[in-house]
Amino acid sequence: MRTVVCQQHGGSEVLAIEEEAAPEINESQVLIAVKTVGINYVDGLLIAGTYQIKVPTPFVPGSDLAAEVVEVGAKVKGFAVGDKVLASVGIGALSEMLAVDPSQISKIPNGMSDALAATFLQSNGTAYFALVNCAAIKAGECVLVLGAAGGTGMATIHIAKALGAKVIAAASSDIKLQACRDAGADETINYLTEDLKVRAKALSGGAGVDIVFDPVGGDYAEPALRACAPGARFLVVGFAGGPIPNIPLNLPLLKRCSLIGVNWGASYSAEPALLDEVNSALIELFSAGELKEPPITEFAMEAVGEALDALHGRRLAGRAVVRLAAS
Repeated sequence: MRTVVCQQHGGSEVLAIEEEAAPEINESQVLIAVKTVGINYVDGLLIAGTYQIKVPTPFVPGSDLAAEVVEVGAKVKGFAVGDKVLASVGIGALSEMLAVDPSQISKIPNGMSDALAATFLQSNGTAYFALVNCAAIKAGECVLVLGAAGGTGMATIHIAKALGAKVIAAASSDIKLQACRDAGADETINYLTEDLKVRAKALSGGAGVDIVFDPVGGDYAEPALRACAPGARFLVVGFAGGPIPNIPLNLPLLKRCSLIGVNWGASYSAEPALLDEVNSALIELFSAGELKEPPITEFAMEAVGEALDALHGRRLAGRAVVRLAAS
């Protein structure tokens, strides 16, 4: 089988496709043939060795995947050969075959494409956990989403709208903002040409926004915080914009708002029941027709480096997947 290997930490040039023996399963495992793998921003950070968790090299990157069950261990219940499944495995997804624990996989719901299945859990899980578990979102609240055309940003638009919120989407180009409107955003802000704080306050009716979802950081965090209403929740999700911002701590005091760190992976690692709770809620929302499919750009296995570069270069609206040849 073929697998993508990160041979040393660095840019996309450190990735290589290698031949390896297919894994064998024990009686408590399931063997899956991977069809598509979602490419997430964190994958590039892990490859670069700049994420807060440093994975020793060599390793196989990739977390979210869609696959087909090809062999089932004798003690496994609930899965059969031919089942279409999705999973979020942390690392190791960019391989044509994987041996997994049955607790790691879920059946793909009717009507979900394998491309969407391969991008479904991580981005949507982060967004749902941030809005529901961390911010306790209420219907009618106003949510400002930074980096709104990215994977987690667009997931936040979908989920916030499904939960009855008003969404203001902020991004860096008119093309990206159109993708946000297509995703359901009520209002948009181009933060390269507009004043983020002034526009966000105006679009929220003057009172300020109730929730900020910020996976960007950099220069946009402080003006977004200044656009908050009293009692707002500012969700610190990541720093795709580069620098970690230096926020004056008098602002949360004056605003009477909360800064909340969102670390979805660490949260469900510490409390495993969260993973099933959030994944089940997401599949229920999709099955009820409440979650739209985002734009998805597909790349061949040989072009996985191009996918990572496009994602980290912020040239994509929506999500990216790598389609493995074995599918």
